[in-house]
Order: sequence, then structure tokens, then C-alpha cells
Amino acid sequence: MRLLTRLGYLLGLPIILVAIWYVLTVNSDSFFVVDPVTLAHTFVDTWFGGRFWDDVVPSLARLGVGLVLAIGLGIGLGLLIGSSRWLRALTEPVLEFLRAIPPPVLVPVLMVLVGINNEMKVLVIVSGAIWPVLLNTVEGVRSVDEVLLDTGRVYRLSGWLRVTRLVLPAAAPQMMAGIRQALSIGLILMVISEMFASSSGLGFTIVQFQRAFAVPEMWSGVVVLGLIGLALAFIFQFVERRVLRWYHGLREVDHAG
Repeated sequence: MRLLTRLGYLLGLPIILVAIWYVLTVNSDSFFVVDPVTLAHTFVDTWFGGRFWDDVVPSLARLGVGLVLAIGLGIGLGLLIGSSRWLRALTEPVLEFLRAIPPPVLVPVLMVLVGINNEMKVLVIVSGAIWPVLLNTVEGVRSVDEVLLDTGRVYRLSGWLRVTRLVLPAAAPQMMAGIRQALSIGLILMVISEMFASSSGLGFTIVQFQRAFAVPEMWSGVVVLGLIGLALAFIFQFVERRVLRWYHGLREVDHAG
């Protein structure tokens, strides 16, 4: 019964929205409006074949590398900056300045500096996805309970042990919040980076469909992006539940109390 309830919550609203979409478009003669049945057939014909390996897989590879680099650098630098008061004060103005620069405007700059290649596309993803991870990690480390830190000093926890046993678990909720934001930012920047001087990838292909007035194919590409975002959300929830098992357990205890 519980499984059926969860499936109902998961699929109920999408089914209702698709039904409304079908009713509103089944008799439409608009060139730019596609009914769900036509879109489903176009989706299968377009992406279940060579285009999947030529466009989807390279995009996912660039997204994966960019997100791993952004998360790794964001957590590493965030731990370093958050643990030092003077370093945090020194870097805060620069970090706020760099964060305010929209990553898409860096695409032409990176094209000149790095060239038109996969490295440029990965750097575009890193340039935007790193900031929520970095800033949330800094705030998470900065807000670690002083009593917890004092307890660590009493037990003579220092160096790597202090970071892994005290700081990381305490800052993990905010770090995971930053990673959640980074996933959506990375997906957006993946598409944007592939729209500039590219010959493959989802962004490039969707733009080509749009320029050729292949409207059903264009919308099918948008659906692929939505499915990738949905998959990332499920993967994140799966990982977060295990990384923050203790945190969710405490919240459930608090709600029960």
C-alpha cells in the first residue's frame, strides 16, 4: 500500500499534466504545438539510435567531469577558506565578485583562452557549478558548533581527523544543499556551452533542430534534458539519504517529539 501511495505521488501530477496537454493539442493545427503522441514517436525515432551515442553520451560525459571537478574543488577550497578566519576575510570580496559574473559571458573568453574543445565546455560547467558548493561549504564550516570543536580539542583530534570526524559531518547538510544547486546549474551550462561553436551535444543538436524548423525533434531534445535533470535529482536523493542518514534521523526524531 505504501509503495502504491508513493507511486501515486510520483506519477499522479505528470499523468494529469500530460492528459491536459493532450486535450489542448489533439485538434491543434499550430506548427509550433506538438501533441504528446507525436512527441513520443519523435522522441523514440530521434534518440533511440546513433544520435544517442553521438550527442547524448558526449554531453553526459562533459557534464559528469564538470560536476565532479566543481564539487571536488568547491568542497576542498570551502574547507580551506572556512577553517581560517583571516583567509575567509581576505577572499570574501574576490569570491563575491567572481560569483556575480554570469558564467555564460565567460564562454567567449574561454573560447579564446582554451580553444573550442571539450576542455572549454567542461570549464564553462565548472565556472558556474563551483560557486554554490564553495560558498555553502564555507558557511557550513564557519557555522560548526564551537562546543563540538572544543570537544574535539579535548579528545586531541587535529588535522585530518578533525576535518573528517567533526567538520565534514557538521557541514555536510549545507554542502549537500550546494551540490543540489550545482547539479541544475551544471546542466544549464552544459547546454549553453554546446550552443557555441560546437559540432555535437544536446545543446548543439537542439539549436540545429530549431534552425531547421524541426519542431517535434526540437521539443524531443528538451524532453531529453528534462529526463537527465530528473535522473540527476533521483541520484542526488539516493546519495543524500545515505550521506545524511544521521541528519534525517535526527529530524524525524524531532518531528516525532
